[in-house]
Amino acid sequence: MENISFIVVAVIAAALVFDFTNGFHDTANAMATSIATEALRPKVAVLLSGVLNVAGAFLSTEVAKTISDGIVDDRKVTPALIFAGLVGAILWNLLTWLVGLPSSSSHALFGGLIGAVWVGVGASAVNFSEVVEKIIIPAFASPFIAGLAALMATYAAYRITARAGEQTVTRGFRLGQTASASLVSLAHGTNDAQKTMGVITLTLISTGALPAGSDPPLWVIVTAGFAIGLGTYLGGWRIIRTMGKGLTDIESPQGFSAETSSATVILASAHFGFALSTTQVCSGGIIGAGIGKRLAKVRWGTAGRMAIAWLVTLPSAGLVGAVAALGVTSGGSLGIALVALCALAVAAVIVALARRNAVTAQNVNEGQSVHVRPVAQPSGNGR
Repeated sequence: MENISFIVVAVIAAALVFDFTNGFHDTANAMATSIATEALRPKVAVLLSGVLNVAGAFLSTEVAKTISDGIVDDRKVTPALIFAGLVGAILWNLLTWLVGLPSSSSHALFGGLIGAVWVGVGASAVNFSEVVEKIIIPAFASPFIAGLAALMATYAAYRITARAGEQTVTRGFRLGQTASASLVSLAHGTNDAQKTMGVITLTLISTGALPAGSDPPLWVIVTAGFAIGLGTYLGGWRIIRTMGKGLTDIESPQGFSAETSSATVILASAHFGFALSTTQVCSGGIIGAGIGKRLAKVRWGTAGRMAIAWLVTLPSAGLVGAVAALGVTSGGSLGIALVALCALAVAAVIVALARRNAVTAQNVNEGQSVHVRPVAQPSGNGR
């Protein structure tokens, strides 16, 4: 019983650490465009986003139930395997944060869990039909849906305001971005905090502390919400720079369109229990907003690197989770401790490397932007 208690505590701690990394890794989803357009000051943006992430955690539990009673068989999964999966997700989050790539924290979590469970129990414990329906299909569809919506919204925004003064348009859409970015933050908390809730609930179900199919207890909702909110407040400045400056030059109408489209897709998916990647949705929205503005230029090289990161995230995190599973299944509590120490050592190296070239609230907007030579345009035909 003491052994089980140690494992459960280790899993809950690892789940909250993952939730924390999810927060700072995905802050860019909500606030990169608002920071890039200077609609919000960087520190104000991450504080607002952190508070709304906490609030969003209380809106729904459908995604949490997808994880706790969906992608893996809770009758076969052990807390040790869940811990191994979390190690894979955390290390992948830190690695992609180091290089400033906005990969999917969600897919890192799913990949880590699937890899650990597959190695530890067997492929029969993975519900592949549920993985395809609730993860794979939304992963491919959601960025295109958000991108198309943002493209149309951006085109409409510039057409409607074509005869208005540039300062008036900028000021109006910057105010609108405060609301749209807040909505994305709320949606992010609703979608992503639930994934940690689902992992902790799955652990409690696997040990018999909760019956199968249970909703997350209130204390799980509260701790998951505050963990992701704290991570968000610290700000993932490296990824904010990539999404805000690396994909396209974002103006306020584009930022508003991208944020509104992304929030709509995320909230709709959370309602139906689709555990999609908010990173992919928001990136798709930004690219769509870039295409929607006449004469805007999208940095397709950066977009291509992001797409590759999306494709390799699930199998890469799965590989790390599988290696960690070998350690925890063969060594018991000692194995878990050794895996945890190795993960901490790798994390410390990554953080030390990041400090050599730190990105902060003060220099986040100093990244390379996409510039287009201005040309004259006919009146009333967009900017």
